[in-house]
Amino acid sequence: MHLLPRIFFVLLLSGVPTTYAQLPLQNLRVNFIKPPDVYKPGVYWYFMDGNMTAASITKDLESMKEAGIGNLIFLEVNVGVPRGNVDFLSETWKSLFVFAEKEARRLGIEITLGIGPGWTGSGGPWVKPEQSMKHLVSSQVSVSGGEGKKIVLPVPLPKKPFFGEGNLTDDFKKDWMHYYEDVAVLAFPEVEKGSPIEDYEEKALFYRAPYSSGEVRALMPSPSALKGNSKSAIQKSKIIDLTGKMQADGTLNWTPASGRWTVMRFVSRNNGAITRPASFPGLGFEADKFDTTAINAHLDVYVGSLLKRIGKTNKSNGGGLKRLHMDSWEMGAQNWTANFRNEFLRRRGYDPIRYYPVYAGSVVGSLEESERFLWDLRQTSQELVLENHAEHVRKYAHRHGLELSIEPYDMNPTSDLDLGSVADVPMAEFWSKGFGFNSTYSVIEATSIGHIMGKSLIPAEAFTAQGGEGWQQHPGSIKNQGDWAFAAGINRFVYHTFQNQFLPDSLKPGATMGPYGVHWDRSQTWWPMAGSYHDYVTRSQYLLQQGRTVADILYLTPEGSPLVFVPPSTAIVGDTIGDRRGYNFDGCSPLQLLKASVKNKQVVFPGGASYRILVLPAYESMTPALLTKIGELVSAGATVVGSPPRRSPSLVNYPACDQQVLTMSNTIWGGSQNPAQETFRSYGKGQLIWGGQVSRNLDDLYPRYETTAKILSALDLIEDFKADGPVRYTHRTDENWDLYFVSNTTDRQVDLTAEFRSVKGSPEFWNAVTGKITQTDQFETIGQKTLVPLQLDAYESIFVLFSADNTWKPALIKKKKSLDPVLTLGGPWEVKFDPVWGGPANQVFPTLTDWSKNENEGIKYYSGTAVYQKEFDLSASDLKAETPVYLDLGKVKNMARIKLNGKDLGVVWTAPWRVDISGLLKKKNKLSIEVVNLWPNRLIGDEHKPFDGVVNDQWPAWLLNNQPRTSGRYTFTSSQPYKADTPLFESGLLGPVTIVREKIREIK
Repeated sequence: MHLLPRIFFVLLLSGVPTTYAQLPLQNLRVNFIKPPDVYKPGVYWYFMDGNMTAASITKDLESMKEAGIGNLIFLEVNVGVPRGNVDFLSETWKSLFVFAEKEARRLGIEITLGIGPGWTGSGGPWVKPEQSMKHLVSSQVSVSGGEGKKIVLPVPLPKKPFFGEGNLTDDFKKDWMHYYEDVAVLAFPEVEKGSPIEDYEEKALFYRAPYSSGEVRALMPSPSALKGNSKSAIQKSKIIDLTGKMQADGTLNWTPASGRWTVMRFVSRNNGAITRPASFPGLGFEADKFDTTAINAHLDVYVGSLLKRIGKTNKSNGGGLKRLHMDSWEMGAQNWTANFRNEFLRRRGYDPIRYYPVYAGSVVGSLEESERFLWDLRQTSQELVLENHAEHVRKYAHRHGLELSIEPYDMNPTSDLDLGSVADVPMAEFWSKGFGFNSTYSVIEATSIGHIMGKSLIPAEAFTAQGGEGWQQHPGSIKNQGDWAFAAGINRFVYHTFQNQFLPDSLKPGATMGPYGVHWDRSQTWWPMAGSYHDYVTRSQYLLQQGRTVADILYLTPEGSPLVFVPPSTAIVGDTIGDRRGYNFDGCSPLQLLKASVKNKQVVFPGGASYRILVLPAYESMTPALLTKIGELVSAGATVVGSPPRRSPSLVNYPACDQQVLTMSNTIWGGSQNPAQETFRSYGKGQLIWGGQVSRNLDDLYPRYETTAKILSALDLIEDFKADGPVRYTHRTDENWDLYFVSNTTDRQVDLTAEFRSVKGSPEFWNAVTGKITQTDQFETIGQKTLVPLQLDAYESIFVLFSADNTWKPALIKKKKSLDPVLTLGGPWEVKFDPVWGGPANQVFPTLTDWSKNENEGIKYYSGTAVYQKEFDLSASDLKAETPVYLDLGKVKNMARIKLNGKDLGVVWTAPWRVDISGLLKKKNKLSIEVVNLWPNRLIGDEHKPFDGVVNDQWPAWLLNNQPRTSGRYTFTSSQPYKADTPLFESGLLGPVTIVREKIREIK
């Protein structure tokens, strides 16, 4: 409900001067009003295991074009829908894909193609076990010297697949159990049995669980500092290599010396990862991620076969195939490939063979030595994934005129930041709040990657959902979370999911991807009105892709992998969609930091990102190479916060590497023990800050935000943004302008004063909902910041631009804008429903009421659009308006299109629920308001009728045989999220509907 009169403050924002490529302000203005198509949002376009037709492809794409969708990710999966008739990668399937690509070219819609069936990774039935992801597994026997018994070494069994053997078909299970290749045979004197290395299966990359579901740690612990050999440790010098003495049947031609011996047989086996959830004809092993030969073979069969049919891509055409895509990493980890030993030796400088027992959890030499080997094992594995898989796919894409996008998270066995840095387009994922997993950490990671690498485009798989969403989301309901994503650094939404609607148009809501995904497709009730929301998103995405993001804090992650960057929780305000504080931050991996330099005491990167301080993790080890880089940065003028490392995590050049680290730490920090008091130490042109609260008062790996903020303040850097109300922000900058995005985080109107760290020029208010730009003189400049009074409606957002071109002065007199009532449009209202969906053709509403409370079941359970019509008169005095006049709808469930006196005034989908009607009013007026609600009410109503949907994974006979339905249901869908007793959803135009006039008043 809106209270009248309403008071509005004009707002202002500002940013900090930085050096960056100049963008003419006039271009920014023109493109903001109507951005080019490349800035439109996208969708995941899912096809369901053979259910696809040319007609549905065209209808889907044309509906995307009309609604303002400019790009898509093409994937085919098998989730919750009976199989169709078009087998994956058959000639018919390929022809349909080529047809879809040509249609996308015609319509100017970009296509991004996943590099494998399903969404898991890269594989298929064409991947043979010898080119699949592998583990090094072992079996062992105990033998005694002098007994003269025949020694037969059993074939080691494979590790259980992470998702279980049930994920494998019978044929793949046979291949999984049958395939192995011998690698080595080692023997050593038997040692006292002890506990295996803690979590060795995870540390040795047999498993990498999904981080999104909280099943795995963010990072591996620094290798243990325990010294010496335990009684259960294997002495490395006594390990004998018997690899050449074993016959094919496992018989070992070796006579052990006296005493008890342990003999281990090591073989390479498939890790059990298969394409998931691929269509049935696309099921197969995942290709070896360490081996370019394996990925080449896979790409030739899948992507290559499509590229041959499509022909050369045309960069001048805005549509068609533009990009290859690696979706969230869900195929787990591998720790072996045929050439792994040689690669390890080349990269680490020592032969790993005598450490193979560590793969099985045994201690070789000492616990510390074994943990260091595992660290080296993981580093080697990461390098192979990055070079032989991700970078190789990127080069393949570039050779064909395409880019590569990567979602670098979830079960990723490497550092997320490093895998994402390979991408041309780093991508994140976030789920609809309350409808699934919390994967918002991936937003922090992808935006950090994009900022550091200088990428202008940082998309996100947006508003993903699982069971329970059931068509409840709509543009208004996701605005707050969407604005959070914008403020966090995301600048393209790729909605998950637009399910290909292959069923007849009369059967709505239609097909789904089982219970998954927010339903963002042409079968939505509100799809004809979605364009106005997409306009808001497009304008916002356009602005958020200009310039570069401003952040002051750079958090360095520890060395090692797997690793998920998790910032200190105190640097974020809120829950699963928490917002940044006044000093923004990014995360950086050691590999990324190697590219950094120092300019004007800031850590800068080739892509343009710059940071005032570098914060080190509270991690006890660091390689000499990384420590050398940090010393160089400090010497060149950087400010580094954090304690010195005391040793290396690696076996490379061990133990001399540890002494090297200690010597360097003492040189740079002046010592290696944390001082009791916070200490500022000059080193070269820069300084180090450590000890006291910096080293003791930690928030996981980093100092608490308050500690870091205090340091920044002491460096004479004020907060980038500050407000005395519940709003979030982000700040982008160019050489001549600063741009802030500010969003109300609450469902109520807020009044506040905001402070912006900019004095670049006078402010302008850029409204991405309406496309209007308004100057304001209501601001005050104090030092390096600008203060602006701001009033925002529920979840309302605004862009504020400060430009050197804007030179007007702040007003001497402070003013407010208010809205005064002119007329309340009471009942009766004539309302027209669509009988096709069970509503009455004509109905009179004496007052505006909730449809779900209506006694008429056709209205009570109605889903779709209804048209409210009313005529009203205005007096001559009411028509004399010298200031803007608005039509305010009050409360709407859930979207509305307004027409006044025959003129279409567009769609309202968020607060404030009003449109400008200045100059359109007459003495006698005709008002028409189209209001659309959501699908749940009709779905709930239909649950009172006999079920006639999918049973036992089979379409109903009436659908297959093209017969009339007899159930009396209006809706049809492949999922069933509601029951007959599910509470109904508030629906319709609830008002009050009022005409209001803007007034400007002086503030005394």
